[in-house]
Amino acid sequence: MNKENYILELQDLQVSYGAINALKGIDIKVKKGQIVALLGANGAGKTTTLRTISGLVKPKAGKILLEGVEVQGLEAEKVTQAGISQSPEGRMVFQNLSVEENLMVGAFILNDKKEIQANLDRVFRYFPVLKERINQVAGTLSGGEQQMLAIARALMNSPKVLLLDEPSLGLAPLIIRDIMNIVKEISLEGTTVVIVEQNAVQTLKIADYAYVVELGLISSEGTGEELLNDSKLIEAYLGT
Repeated sequence: MNKENYILELQDLQVSYGAINALKGIDIKVKKGQIVALLGANGAGKTTTLRTISGLVKPKAGKILLEGVEVQGLEAEKVTQAGISQSPEGRMVFQNLSVEENLMVGAFILNDKKEIQANLDRVFRYFPVLKERINQVAGTLSGGEQQMLAIARALMNSPKVLLLDEPSLGLAPLIIRDIMNIVKEISLEGTTVVIVEQNAVQTLKIADYAYVVELGLISSEGTGEELLNDSKLIEAYLGT
């Protein structure tokens, strides 16, 4: 794997909250078009990793490279403009805005009306229910629909890398399966995905590569298939 093939790299990424070392030196490499999963228990540092990539948390040390260009320490809006978009844990849709208004917020960095329309068409193809609910207030959507809206909103600014934080949280198994299938489709169409999940088995089924985060460090890594077949690893760190 040549270095130039990596769209996203984390090199010795370290983050502290006061005296607490949340990330102690994370190294992750992501190739264009891959789904890369970050797995592990609560408090392991997964969400901190995503928030640092997206500019919401400033690292103490280390580098974040997007297509070889350092983006660590940039303001979140600049990171978005560079091509990284996040669907946050807990969905965080704008409850009082309509589905359409939420999606337009996601497209705030774009000026090209044709590009915005193309992105709308794309997310409605992934999530037809959102087209049906386009004028509905987001707070009245089901949990699964709000999760779909959060992912769709993150896709509206044409990201190179899509960060997904716990997209299956609190959802029924059938909805989780649907969302995982759509995440796979998103990657197959060229958008690189980094996904944080506690639902390890479902995630490993779609992941090209995965890292297990434990107490701010990478404790294990491998292809999705390799980790899925490591029963001791699944039992010890990931649950089912």
